[in-house]
Amino acid sequence: MRVLLDTHAFLWATADDPNLSMFARDLILDSAHAMLFSAASAYEIAVKAARGRLELPEDPATYLRTRVAAFGLLPLPVTMEHAAEAGALPPIHADPWDRLLIAQARLESVPLLTADSTIRRYDVETIW
Repeated sequence: MRVLLDTHAFLWATADDPNLSMFARDLILDSAHAMLFSAASAYEIAVKAARGRLELPEDPATYLRTRVAAFGLLPLPVTMEHAAEAGALPPIHADPWDRLLIAQARLESVPLLTADSTIRRYDVETIW
């Protein structure tokens, strides 16, 4: 199965945070699944780190590169189609990064691994 990670799921997995559900942890660590990591999440992490809203153990570029490799994640670029879909979504969720992840999950026909209950209000498959 292919699965798109929400940004918090990636951060919790890399920090071994107890907020990550056991199901999510097992899914991420199971090499039988293709875990996708969006460029939108990389951007969100870099911006939050630069603004002092997220503390990382190293610079964002190194952190992202090493953790994506360590977990065997597959990078998912943001396409014009993803951006257009995100812009057309109803304004249920105010977070532009989450809206982009929703659009990517919908267009790529993959579930979004997320604990965010607001995302579940969209027509998108979620798992947690």
